[in-house]
Amino acid sequence: MSQVIVTGATGGIGLEFCRHYLNQGHQVMGVCRKANHDLKALNGIEVLEVGDLTSQDARLKVKQALGSRKVDLLINNAGLLESGGLHEFDPESIRRQFEINALTPILLSRELLDHFQKPAKIAMITSRMGSIADNTSGSYYGYRASKTALNMMSVSLASDVKDRQIWVGIYHPGFVRTKMTGGMGDIDPKQSVQGLVALIEGLNEAKTGTFWHTNGEPLPW
Repeated sequence: MSQVIVTGATGGIGLEFCRHYLNQGHQVMGVCRKANHDLKALNGIEVLEVGDLTSQDARLKVKQALGSRKVDLLINNAGLLESGGLHEFDPESIRRQFEINALTPILLSRELLDHFQKPAKIAMITSRMGSIADNTSGSYYGYRASKTALNMMSVSLASDVKDRQIWVGIYHPGFVRTKMTGGMGDIDPKQSVQGLVALIEGLNEAKTGTFWHTNGEPLPW
């Protein structure tokens, strides 16, 4: 039985990840600011309320909750989307998105380094909005830039932990109907997670540090 950790576990993609891996018989720790009924209702889930993962204390709570257990898969799913065009350019919003979307996944991964199995996997849930080559519509300065930063740092992470046999996947979940997208989107969380799970299962040394769409297509940087 494998140990899976999912951040941003209370809804949308995170909740669906928890449901999937529980149904597959894995041990799942759902990490969140504050648990809701949907997360608590999952049979067998280990709920861990840590508050704000941008804080060192919150990340230490994840490490301490593991005890001596080893991690097979960490899914860095928690994120923040705030809109903002050129005329609404808000530096504080951009800083906030950088901290949540780019820095925190790397910091949590680093905090748990000694807990990973050999081999183990880290899944970074990013966005094709972080693709410079794919940006044809502009706007969303903070979200786009923070996801681009996450992509770049994830490639560095993949290189830095390769000798530990930890493989890093960088994944766009699709345009998913969730609270973050205001209920708009092309697919639902279950469809997104089905594709993401297939990509995670295929993640290996040859694919570490590469960028993929949930539909199985490689994405441009």
